[in-house]
Amino acid sequence: MPARIPSWAWVSGLTAGAVVAVAVLAVQAEHGPHPTATAARPSASASTGAHPSASPKRSAPAAVPTGSGAGRRIVYSLGQHRVWLVDASDKAGRSFTVWPGTVSPDPGTYSVSLRRESTTGSDGVQIEHIVYFAAKSGHSIAFSNAVDGSSPPPASGTSTGGIRMGKADGAALWTFTSTPTKVTVVK
Repeated sequence: MPARIPSWAWVSGLTAGAVVAVAVLAVQAEHGPHPTATAARPSASASTGAHPSASPKRSAPAAVPTGSGAGRRIVYSLGQHRVWLVDASDKAGRSFTVWPGTVSPDPGTYSVSLRRESTTGSDGVQIEHIVYFAAKSGHSIAFSNAVDGSSPPPASGTSTGGIRMGKADGAALWTFTSTPTKVTVVK
């Protein structure tokens, strides 16, 4: 009868093999091609339904729109497709472009009602940093970013209230926001 190999030897051998496999894959990944992201910005002539697939380009904070309230808040401009994160002293710490969904909130003042770390958007895209603040025409209106960093246009015939942004901007908005942070929507 052949000698039996103890179970600890099997486990040790399998573990060592797994470590070697991971090391080989890591070395191959390091020497392989590295994709680069191209930043794109929605143009003024872009249609409401057209969404670039790259992250929106973050620029220096633009002036916070007049008539957008006072104090700590998020300001969202429908016409500029832009968000400002405004601190208690009325200074915009960050401003960035966004891609609106097909259903937009009406101008006015809202409060963040719910935050959700991740889910699948109504357009089937995996999203994260979801910040809900309004509802319209049976749709929840929320800020979010796609997990993969893209912002594809919604599928034909799909209605969505998602306002998408790049990953870094989504993380900044998530960190800035709590329930019930004020959200001011302007034209």
